[in-house]
Amino acid sequence: MNAADFDLQATIARLFVYPVKSCAGVELDEALLIETGLEFDRAWMVVDAQCEFVSQRELPRMALIRPQLKHSEMVLRAPGMLALHIAFDRVEEPARVKVWKDEVAAYDMGDIAAQWFSDFLSEPGRPQKLRMVRFDPEQQRLSSLKWTQGVEAPNQFADGFPLLVASEGSLAELNAKLVAAGHEAVGIERFRPNIVLAGIEGHDEDRVDTLHVATAEGEVLLRPVKPCARCPIPDIDPQTAASSPEVGDMLRTYRSDPRVDGAITFGMNAIVLQGLEHALRVGQPVGGNLRFE
Repeated sequence: MNAADFDLQATIARLFVYPVKSCAGVELDEALLIETGLEFDRAWMVVDAQCEFVSQRELPRMALIRPQLKHSEMVLRAPGMLALHIAFDRVEEPARVKVWKDEVAAYDMGDIAAQWFSDFLSEPGRPQKLRMVRFDPEQQRLSSLKWTQGVEAPNQFADGFPLLVASEGSLAELNAKLVAAGHEAVGIERFRPNIVLAGIEGHDEDRVDTLHVATAEGEVLLRPVKPCARCPIPDIDPQTAASSPEVGDMLRTYRSDPRVDGAITFGMNAIVLQGLEHALRVGQPVGGNLRFE
């Protein structure tokens, strides 16, 4: 990959996976790229009694549940709770669950996991009856073909696309505005990206056609396809689960995006065009050409 061939030159600054949808992320130095995005990303999910997914939107304390990926298991920890161990190779009963408009096949992870999530996420006067499920690898859940321009891009329990790409430049621009208004700077964790790029201007990820990543196994091609419209989750402090409106309020002053009917956006949803089973690593060079529409 020749840097001179590209309008933009960046590097991978940080990598994150979110094994349990809407719980805390795991920062990695290296992550395997698979058909549905990064390995283990949104492979598990928490559902309510109606088998519909729950998130920090309704249960902000999910931000305090911190996964750790080990050789053969995931360990979940949360304040005041004993650790919950989830084996990678074990599931229990088949289930049907809903994630946004999709009803998909999954596997229930059993009564111990269900009780753990129910206990931690219940509040006085607001008991929760929750279950933990794992995505069924035989299920195919495709990203919106409208946005992928007909490319079949599977994902697991992510909101809609395999990857979310953001940049340090975009965060720096937001933080400059927050600090100027008397607020504290925030971390990129609030935006739940999978790939964070360094070395480009703020929101250049919005304007790039294809990202070319040089890996040891060969070139990876990722295509940003849809701006990521933002819900209230970036207003939730991932360290405390406390919510305050300044992040969303500031984004509303300059991030209305006509491509998604004026929604407030930060970061780009992306799909995988080439490079399955390649390892993405922090520090790898990334090139891209600007898209003019």
